[in-house]
Amino acid sequence: MLITSLLRICLTRSFQPFIFKNKSSNYLDYADEPEMGLYVHIPFCRSLCSFCPYCKVVYHRETAEKYKLALLKEIEIAGSRLKTKKKVTSLYIGGGTPALMLDDLKDIIDCLKKYFVIQQGIGMELHPDDINPEALVQIKRAGVTMVSIGIQSFHQESISVLGRKNTDFAARLRLVQKVDFDVVDVDLIFALPGQTEDILLQDMEEAFSNGATQISTYPFIDFTFTDNDYRPMPEKEKKKLLNSIVNYCWRTGRERTSVWTFAQKNTGKYSSITRDSYLGFGVSAATLLRREFKINTFSLDDYIRKIEQDRVPTALTIDFTLRQRAAYYLFWNAYAMEIHPQKFQELIGKPLNQMYGLELWVGLKTGLIVKRNNVYYLTAKGAYYYHYIEQVYTTAYIDKMWNISRNTAFPDEIILK
Repeated sequence: MLITSLLRICLTRSFQPFIFKNKSSNYLDYADEPEMGLYVHIPFCRSLCSFCPYCKVVYHRETAEKYKLALLKEIEIAGSRLKTKKKVTSLYIGGGTPALMLDDLKDIIDCLKKYFVIQQGIGMELHPDDINPEALVQIKRAGVTMVSIGIQSFHQESISVLGRKNTDFAARLRLVQKVDFDVVDVDLIFALPGQTEDILLQDMEEAFSNGATQISTYPFIDFTFTDNDYRPMPEKEKKKLLNSIVNYCWRTGRERTSVWTFAQKNTGKYSSITRDSYLGFGVSAATLLRREFKINTFSLDDYIRKIEQDRVPTALTIDFTLRQRAAYYLFWNAYAMEIHPQKFQELIGKPLNQMYGLELWVGLKTGLIVKRNNVYYLTAKGAYYYHYIEQVYTTAYIDKMWNISRNTAFPDEIILK
């Protein structure tokens, strides 16, 4: 799309696209990476939701047992390179439906702890159907401190669009509240077909009043490879609904902690994506390092086969130019609505003002950003434009990459313009 091309050219100062190649190496140079997180992907689901674009397969116990062995071995391949344990910010376990491997959870976490010191907690995605007192206790004992619950909406009319049923989500959420996790995040989708402002704000209030410390709101996006009967709302309607969320949280004393995330004051904050670098384990998991970005194969069979051959299951790698890495950093830190020049220089090696002085000047003059205490913050206006650009980016880049990766285990090359 034109807007992604223009932004890429502007931020990288080059006409060169992002080129991912079929390239892998068993050596990952991450020992000196700052602020690094960990991610583990569990791809299994009881059934496959038509709206969900993530890498997932229907659960079978025998397959899950093979996957666990491969996952543990992948961790060993990466971790055994370290001379001493490495401090990392956090661990996030996503899917899929991670609770389908609940009995394996502690083994996976313990394996990671052999090589990594997790400083800021362990987060895990939860499907509402997996919430019961026994499962919650087991999750807590495994070391999980934060949970993210994919409710999407408390209203049957809204989630019927997604092919799901409301199984008294509020009661499930209250069960989670009793276990005393540091963060209880609730995922809600806005701009669902037929969703009104009143329904959306009722969803927000129901989540907060039943124990959510944080709500992540995501616009309904129709990926080309998903099987949806409905189409997203026009952008004008999305903007209206997003503004209603922002105004509601301002009126009720909640904080905006990213473009799409809102939290109770004085509570822990958590995001699975705003990390300067991270290691990803499992099928389809991504790894972001100082100068490269890697994606594991989306094929479960090929993932297991590669690991059995003592090879990392990387399908695609991009070797960043300095400008490409800087652009990637800016994109995801803008999502968190804060850009720290000092952190930028530590990671990229050059001053932010030197590389993007013109863009910062334009952002300040147009009211997209403000500067306080040498930190740049997105304004509400800037956050809206980021919201719009992120959706365009998802359609132009993520949709294309995931669609190809779903159908080809090890693509020769993917070019994102």
